[in-house]
Amino acid sequence: MADQLSRVFQALADRTRRDLVARLAQGDATVGDLAEPYDMSLQAVSKHIRVLQDAGLVSRRRDAQKRPVHLEAEVLSLMTAWIERYRREAEERFSRLDVVLAEMAEEDEGAATSSPENNEGAAS
Repeated sequence: MADQLSRVFQALADRTRRDLVARLAQGDATVGDLAEPYDMSLQAVSKHIRVLQDAGLVSRRRDAQKRPVHLEAEVLSLMTAWIERYRREAEERFSRLDVVLAEMAEEDEGAATSSPENNEGAAS
């Protein structure tokens, strides 16, 4: 059984589901409302919503005759925290690489100014 983070990434691997999440960020909507712009059946959109629901990204509640779909935005913070952790690690590696490259450039400059070819003019 996959952990929640894996289920969330897997659910969002599909373009239609990412679009549904983007639209739900604007506010709750019914499956019929969500299905309008797509050239697919209501059942197909319901399946996409089911995948998002299984990943914990959306929930549905009963509101009179409707069952609006609600985005559970706090689940997105799981993804943000995971991505941020690896972004920071990558940034630290790049910073260390910058230091090493600067040190190498300084060493190259020092070697070039102290080479005999550069000192010939200074001796005469």
